[in-house]
This record gives sequence, C-alpha cells and structure tokens, in this order.
Amino acid sequence: MESPYDIYCGLDVGKFSHYAVAIGVDGEKLADGEFPQDEVKLCELFTRLADQGRVLVVVDQPNTIGALPVAVAQNLGVDVAYLPGLAMRRAADLYPGNAKTDARDAFIIADTARSMPHTLRAIDKESEVLAALKVLAGFDEDLTHECTRTINRLRNLLLGVSPALERVFSGTRLTQSLVLELFIKYHGPIGLREAGKAKVMRFARSKSTRDPSRLIDEIFEALSQQSVSVSGTAAVELVIPTLALNIKTLKAQRVEVAEQVEKLLANYPLLEVLMSIPGVGIKTAATILLCVGDGSSFPTAAHLASYAGIAPVTRRSGSSIKGESPSRGGNKQLKNALFRSAWVASTCDPESKTYYARKRAQGKKHNAAIICLARRRCDMIYAMLRNGTFYRPKVALST
Repeated sequence: MESPYDIYCGLDVGKFSHYAVAIGVDGEKLADGEFPQDEVKLCELFTRLADQGRVLVVVDQPNTIGALPVAVAQNLGVDVAYLPGLAMRRAADLYPGNAKTDARDAFIIADTARSMPHTLRAIDKESEVLAALKVLAGFDEDLTHECTRTINRLRNLLLGVSPALERVFSGTRLTQSLVLELFIKYHGPIGLREAGKAKVMRFARSKSTRDPSRLIDEIFEALSQQSVSVSGTAAVELVIPTLALNIKTLKAQRVEVAEQVEKLLANYPLLEVLMSIPGVGIKTAATILLCVGDGSSFPTAAHLASYAGIAPVTRRSGSSIKGESPSRGGNKQLKNALFRSAWVASTCDPESKTYYARKRAQGKKHNAAIICLARRRCDMIYAMLRNGTFYRPKVALST
C-alpha cells in the first residue's frame, strides 16, 4: 500500500532542545540534528521538509515540552502524530543496541511511524475550550493527589496519638467541614479535652447547620477511653491545625476549579450532548471530552472502545487456548469514567438496568456486567459525538 506521507520526522523532545530525525519512505535520512526549543528554528525545519513532500511530524510527548513543536507544525499545515511511551519502548526492542540517546530515540520514532503507522495516535488541533479544559483537569488532578496525601498524613498523626479518636473519623468523615473546623480551633485530643464538651458543643453548633450532638458525643467518648498521653502529642497538635487548614483550602480550590470547568463548558454543544446520557454528569462528560474530543480521530466505535480498554481481548494458541479476557490496557482515565457512568446508569436508567440484569442472568459478575454495559454505551457515545445528537431512550412498540 502506498504511504500517505513522503517524509516522517521523529522528534525526541526536550526542555531546551529537540533532536529531529527525518526519513523518507525508503528509510533514507533527510535530516538529523538537534534543534532549539525555538519557533523560528522549528519553522525552518518543518518548512524545509515540507518543500520535499508531504510530512508527518511524530513526537513522543505532545504536551508541556512538546507543545511548541506541535503548535508550530500545525500552524504550518503539517500533520502531527503522537507515539505513546509504551509503543515506543516496545518498538525500541526491535532495533539493535541498547543505548539510550536522543538521536537513537528520534530515529526509532520516525522509523516506527513509517513502518508501523498503527502505533500512532492522532493529535488534532484543539479548540481553546478543550485546551483550557486540559489545563484545568490537570490542575484538579494535582489538587486531588495533594488533598489525599494531606488527609492520609492527618489520619496517621491521629492514629499515633489517639487511635480511638481516629476511629471516630472513619471514611470521609475526617474531611467534613465541621471536623476540619474543630481541628483548626482545638488542634487535637489535648485541646479538645481542655476546652471541655460544653464549649466544644457551642462552637460546633455555631459552625454547623445540623445538630452536631452525635459527633461531639462520639469525640468525647473516644477521649475518655485514653488516659495516657503518647510522647510527641504536643508536637502533633502543632501540626494538625495546619494540615486541617490545608485540606479545607484544597477542597475549596477543587470546588472553584469545578465551577470554572462548568462555566467553560456551559455553551459547548458536545457537553450538553453527553450530559443527556443517563449516568453522565459534568465531571464524566468533561473527562470524555478531554480524552476523545469530538471522537473524529477514531474510525469506528470499536476503535474508541479499544482505546478506552473496555473491548475484550481475544487470546488463541492453536487448539489449546481459546477465549476472551478483559483488556488491561487502554486509557485508564477514560475507562474509569465510562465504567462509573455505566454503574450509575445500571441503577437509574430502565434500559441499562434491563441490560445489566440480563448479563447477570448469563452468569457474569458485577464488574463484568458493568464493562459489557459500558461497551454498549460506548457505541452510543461515539454515534452521538459524531452526529451531535442528544440521547433518546428506546420506545417500546405497543402490541
């Protein structure tokens, strides 16, 4: 089959410079060298290659340090693709030597694009909305990780000085606004005990719209179970209010980011399309848009399902091993979003409930049935993104 491109330019991107290797369809090197992270120099490279034929620029990192060459190439009308890290590592094993150099990596990227184009991912020119969504989603992910780390640190400190008190704040109770306010005000077991139940109760009622009596009772019951003071408790109570304040701040920042995302996507047509699907809220819709855009880079719904990792993988070896198993690859973020939305739909949407019940009746376990439902919904999501149509439940034919 004739190649759609005359030149394949592999870029091993870096912070200050990129190493570029360009080869023709016959494997002949047309460019080989280091280029600075500079618009003018990159423009000169891509223009010179474009004068010799149709060019495909392939990068190993399309974001952050690779964002500028991608933008320059797209601005010049040059096609750009992305070689995922796992595919890059597997391809590298096919080439002689085990040296790790920028020049070798750039050549492998270019030659893999030429000889194994199925390993590439398309990089579409993003709209400002999706580009901004990517930034906000990345920031929210960072906030989530930092919040989780801080919560775990606070829980470990409480467990060390007062296990009974830590048990009171099991699950998500530790991050409730009232609990955080109590730690900011009274620091820990010593501060709570010294303030006394009556004073703590008055403070809790001033900070909560609900009756805090049960929580305060449990706190002081836990405090009564321990009469000894663990070494280092005073130091721990210096740290606890800072951690509680950090958690409160991080939670507020996450709420603010969510509001910004909602405003950003308020007038984005595909958001309304996705949110018309049962089980898909704004966060799930934003994740889907972030991962697949308008879905135009996927030829079929099966390709989208494979990318998400919800398509079964067939395994055969002669006549001894046959069957299909769940995929362990795919885009984890997209897979989780589709799985969660299918789970919600299986409890609230009549069509999804019926399909889920049918799969369970066939002997499938809960997770397997949800994956089947997610795969079925993937076909629907692909069609809706492609056509821009809203969800319409099936209407049973009257007999």
